[in-house]
Amino acid sequence: MLFLDAPSVLSVSQLSRYLKELLEVNEMLQDIWVQGEISGCKIYPSGHCYFTLKDAEAQLHCVFFKYARLRSSAPELRDGMAVAANGRISLYERDGKLQLYVDSIEPLGDGVLFLRFEQLKARLAAEGLFDIERKRPLPAFPSVIGIVTSPQAAALRDMLRVLRTRCPLAQVILSPTLVQGADAPAAIADALDLLNEHGDVDVIIVARGGGSIEELWAFNEEVVARAIARSRIPVISGVGHETDFTIADFVADHRASTPTAAATAAVPDLSTWLADVQAHRQTLAELMESKLLDLAEELARAERDLQRQSPRYQLDRLRQQLDDTTALLQTRLQHMLSLRSERLRGSVLQLHSLSPLLTIARGYAVVRRDADSAVVTSTRQVQAGDAITIQVKDGLIHAQVQ
Repeated sequence: MLFLDAPSVLSVSQLSRYLKELLEVNEMLQDIWVQGEISGCKIYPSGHCYFTLKDAEAQLHCVFFKYARLRSSAPELRDGMAVAANGRISLYERDGKLQLYVDSIEPLGDGVLFLRFEQLKARLAAEGLFDIERKRPLPAFPSVIGIVTSPQAAALRDMLRVLRTRCPLAQVILSPTLVQGADAPAAIADALDLLNEHGDVDVIIVARGGGSIEELWAFNEEVVARAIARSRIPVISGVGHETDFTIADFVADHRASTPTAAATAAVPDLSTWLADVQAHRQTLAELMESKLLDLAEELARAERDLQRQSPRYQLDRLRQQLDDTTALLQTRLQHMLSLRSERLRGSVLQLHSLSPLLTIARGYAVVRRDADSAVVTSTRQVQAGDAITIQVKDGLIHAQVQ
């Protein structure tokens, strides 16, 4: 142990080690129970939990390491919970911070702030301030954004950066206010009312960065809830971190998990907007091209219709019809002549088969009276002394009946 013998100048690290050793040799402080209300509770990815125990007059930083949490089967910790924590007191030298290194925790119920929160929440909910029906939609393309926050807040810089990036054309009006402390609730309400009186604001962001339940408490006060409820301009709340919920979040028209998320929700993304415009432009160009093609086809059809109705076209069509008819007539006439020729040939053959010359050629003869050229087929047709002509195969024989 480091002892101080005589007045001397100590370094900060020497004094810190001395105080740490004084605390750790005190047996009472190495196994102590401390009762209070949890505030600023946060569990890191490592599994270690850090929070503050407080009462009305003081607060104590606490560390609850992962191995101790798992070993003690402690309940899930949250802000506003009243607990009794067992552990040892020591000094964290790097920060010069007195801490309770927790070994186990016993829940005692809800703390004072948590009860106040739940009571106000229940009362305002009964009045209908949280109803979905009264929440207004956010404007799609706001031109003026009102912000209620502290001018010194890092959250303001983050919001302005997001607004400039997403929608540089939007104008921002800051209504400065306190965001924590006893005077903050009334100041926040006044800042909201002032933006409503301004008249040109399209949407209002009420925001502050993360903090403990005490640091965010101004946004759990009734005066702030009433100011948000009576605002004629849509309100976006962006208070604390994603896991933080305040009364302002329930009353607001839109709740964002962080101030940055609130700025993102307030304005459209210009790049997305421009992409949509380009997409619409492309669609319009395609529709115009399709329309022009349709009109061109319609014009071509009308031109063809006019050509069909022109006298020249009609004459050409009639000429072609005349040629077709002439060719058809010629074909039919040729066919008729062929038929007639075949019929005539058949008749000639039939007549030839009946010709007496064929009979004569076989040795028969035809006898005619010279007086009247009648064919003599009986002896009774002639008398002695009548002149006759006998036709044989190769000529005529003149004779007289005896």
